[in-house]
Amino acid sequence: MTRCPLVSNLYTVDYLEYYKLKEHPFSNVVDSRFYYNSPLHSDAMLKLKYAVDTRKGLAVVIGDIGTGKTTLARRFLEELDENSYEAALLVVVHSSVSSEWLFKKFAMQLGVRDIKDNKVDLLAQIYRRLHEIIDENKTAVVMIDEVQMLNSREIMEEFRGMLNMEMPGGKMINIVFFGLPELENVLSLDEPLKQRVAVKIGLKEFSEKDTRDYIKHRLSVAGSTGEIFSEDAVRCIFEYTNGTPRLINTVCDNALLEGYLSKADVIESSIIRTVSVDLGLNAGEE
Repeated sequence: MTRCPLVSNLYTVDYLEYYKLKEHPFSNVVDSRFYYNSPLHSDAMLKLKYAVDTRKGLAVVIGDIGTGKTTLARRFLEELDENSYEAALLVVVHSSVSSEWLFKKFAMQLGVRDIKDNKVDLLAQIYRRLHEIIDENKTAVVMIDEVQMLNSREIMEEFRGMLNMEMPGGKMINIVFFGLPELENVLSLDEPLKQRVAVKIGLKEFSEKDTRDYIKHRLSVAGSTGEIFSEDAVRCIFEYTNGTPRLINTVCDNALLEGYLSKADVIESSIIRTVSVDLGLNAGEE
């Protein structure tokens, strides 16, 4: 029996060539090349740098879903020169993390060798390594993303213990928490730790102007030289996304695809409404 060959990619949908783009501008994968330094994010970066350089100990960044916490964390990590900082970023991926697992990760990221299983020995290793980092004229920084998942009084107490490690110029280690608003409740599990928060930053959604600039910036990085979205379309994007970066990316990506399929030279507000409704978004709501 003669078999028909499996035919794949009969019709590949891609808007890049149509809109003269070199790459997809609105992917939600974190890519530092597309980082948009909004006034809010610029302010946050300055405050984090201040907290770290003055060895304040604990800084906290809180924001709703999609406001760019992870993007900010990765950008801040890139900004810390490896010749002056021993820095690491940990991402909490599940809520059943033990303090032993967490501090083993701490030790690994800080460059501790032959990591011990016993918590007391492990903390002693971290303490010695922090002294080595200071002797190297470096500043130790550990950032932790999705901290609201660490809903454990024991872990919060362990963090407080680490922040008790001090030297004449300030804390031996700088810790930066990134999390959703629920992080406030997690911090409240250990009131003395909550009182040690030296810098607290709230990330909010973009304004309409920032939304417009954000879209233009990402299109420019992707190779665009013209106006793909009309002013009405951008206004409509803001209305449906409330300025949330992740939602802006999703709406714009879908709008470019819809525009390509309908052979629209410019994306108008009607296309934004169509894709936003399809995505289950309502104007004026997140």
